Amino acid sequence: MAPEFDAHRSTDPSSPIWNPGEVPHSRTPVCVLGLGLIGGSILRALAEAGRPAYGWNRSPSGADAAATAGFDASSDLEATLARAAAGHVVVVAVPVPALDDVLGAVARHAPGAWLTDAVSVKGDVAARVEAAGLTSRYAGGHPMAGTAESGWSATAADLFTDATWVVTADDGTPAEAWAEAAAVGLDCGAVIVPAGSVEHDAAVARISHSVHLLAEAAAVTAELDPAASRLALSLAAGSFRDVTRVAGTAPALVRAMCEGNRAALLDALDDTIAQLNAARTELADHGTVADLVERGHAARGDYESITRTPFVPTLDGEGWQRRLRERGQAGGIVTTLPEGATPATRAW
Repeated sequence: MAPEFDAHRSTDPSSPIWNPGEVPHSRTPVCVLGLGLIGGSILRALAEAGRPAYGWNRSPSGADAAATAGFDASSDLEATLARAAAGHVVVVAVPVPALDDVLGAVARHAPGAWLTDAVSVKGDVAARVEAAGLTSRYAGGHPMAGTAESGWSATAADLFTDATWVVTADDGTPAEAWAEAAAVGLDCGAVIVPAGSVEHDAAVARISHSVHLLAEAAAVTAELDPAASRLALSLAAGSFRDVTRVAGTAPALVRAMCEGNRAALLDALDDTIAQLNAARTELADHGTVADLVERGHAARGDYESITRTPFVPTLDGEGWQRRLRERGQAGGIVTTLPEGATPATRAW
């Protein structure tokens, strides 16, 4: 039986999932578009893993900062994509409002590149990729890691170490595009979870996007009583800090991911509001919040105890995408790719 690994980030330096000294899972060069927290950390992680990689940033100051740190970076998008046109992997890591322009540039200057992304909503991105005519080279990606900081100065090579990285396996996803997208995540130190775009968006609405709004609400609530707000903030300690941490994220980024996942987020918010209303009613009528507290404690235990089982994906045969999605839904993770999936596993 395959070993089981903790589903959450490990801080154990002996972790079996990633060794930066190993041969990369693919030797296809990677072009990272957008060198903020996520894109810049991808560039750093790939370089540390020995994977050929270079990047572009719209802001010359961001590109210059990356170049000063020793990375191959430019603020010339057309020139950068001219390099990627040779069949490199393009990772789009720009804010949602910039997606259409960047995807249009990829379509014009690097239509032969493999394409993935690092955006937290997958259905919306897939629709934009289709509109740009790039679906035949695309597999979506979402690294489930981050901080409340932003910009090149916040980047870190170990941001994704042992983190979960979703790679979408929708019907029609090309096998080589999926393998190349997965290889990027693996070479960044992550483990891969295959998922469909719709299922991904429903899941992240509940464990990420709604959590951002809850954090914002908790931060605002602390200040709603003018007579007590100064005292409340002066007394705030660990629980307030932890719950409101992601409220420190730039508002434009929070709006982009929440508004881009509107339908799924509305469902998640309805369920959250229903839980809070039920707790309020129980407290008002019976003087207790036992039901929500006990169920919440049990649910946190479920999160802490979940494990994932590694498997090697099969990327051929009719319905391979569906089978990958099923393995991901059942708790499977990909920690290595099958022989021949990418150029790294072919004869050189």
